[in-house]
Amino acid sequence: MTNRERVRAVLSFEKPDDRLPVIEWATWWSKTITAWKSQGLPEDIAFDEIAPTLGLDRHVQFWLPHRSKECPAPAFNGGPIMEDEQDYEELLPFLYPEREVDSSIERMRELKERHEAGDFPIWFSLDGGFWFPRTLFGIENHLYSFYDYPELYHRILDDLAEYQLRQMERIYEVITPDFMTFGEDMSYNNGPMISEDCFNEFLAPYYRRVTPYIREHGTKVIVDTDGDVSMMIPWMRKVGIEGVLPLERQAGVDVAKLREAYPDFLFIGAFDKMTMRRGVEEMRAEFERLLPVMRTGGFIPSVDHQTPPDVPLERYHVYVDMLKEYAAKAVK
Repeated sequence: MTNRERVRAVLSFEKPDDRLPVIEWATWWSKTITAWKSQGLPEDIAFDEIAPTLGLDRHVQFWLPHRSKECPAPAFNGGPIMEDEQDYEELLPFLYPEREVDSSIERMRELKERHEAGDFPIWFSLDGGFWFPRTLFGIENHLYSFYDYPELYHRILDDLAEYQLRQMERIYEVITPDFMTFGEDMSYNNGPMISEDCFNEFLAPYYRRVTPYIREHGTKVIVDTDGDVSMMIPWMRKVGIEGVLPLERQAGVDVAKLREAYPDFLFIGAFDKMTMRRGVEEMRAEFERLLPVMRTGGFIPSVDHQTPPDVPLERYHVYVDMLKEYAAKAVK
């Protein structure tokens, strides 16, 4: 089967005839790549050649821009660039940049033939209804904004939905991506950062506008949120979300329990990256933990976030070999 066929099969709960996809969905930290170049990875390697060089399947992601390059930057990491309605009005010329999506659309056209031939799956990412307002209000003020500026929050998500629907119309005129993610990061090691009531009031209306359009075009809808997402899955299902990643083990996420509770929900990730530091035996034990879920379908095993820089390149090669081994075992 081709790379694309495997991904589409698994995301449709069908069994590939040879193996599961072998990917690292989040690619790698720049520090990880720098370390690996000192350990034998070619210095001049192109970024899109890293995956096949490491023995992984190709996949191509497009993250659509939601702020222009000229948009004011926060004074510090996670800081605000606006506070209230007046600030939002002043920021609007820098938000929802129609023309900055042009390069992504053109690149999709260039990849269309190879995508349709099955060389790789294509997926795209959007800033979600939790993520995007946070880039405006800043991390701390964002959590207050649900209470301090509820009308403004709804307005932002209305504008966001309209912008995203316009850009997706352009995408689907060119290609049909195989899956997509909403970048959210709205959970942490102890669970959701917001209540179910808050989700229902603010985020649910946004998702109910956007997810039907994506699903009716044949693209699987997945949310990217770190930490323990377990409590949020029922909320997501109600608004058209079909899956979640990365299922971080360090936050206590147990993909086997989630599969039992949600047999028709999609999962990507779940491999405990910390085992890669500790040695081959622990890595194999982690694959043994995941194998029963891998056999159920609807699950693409991958590192439960980016590979840390202190994982040696040689150890990562062992990880890839094991991933291939268990990807084949899962379909037998």
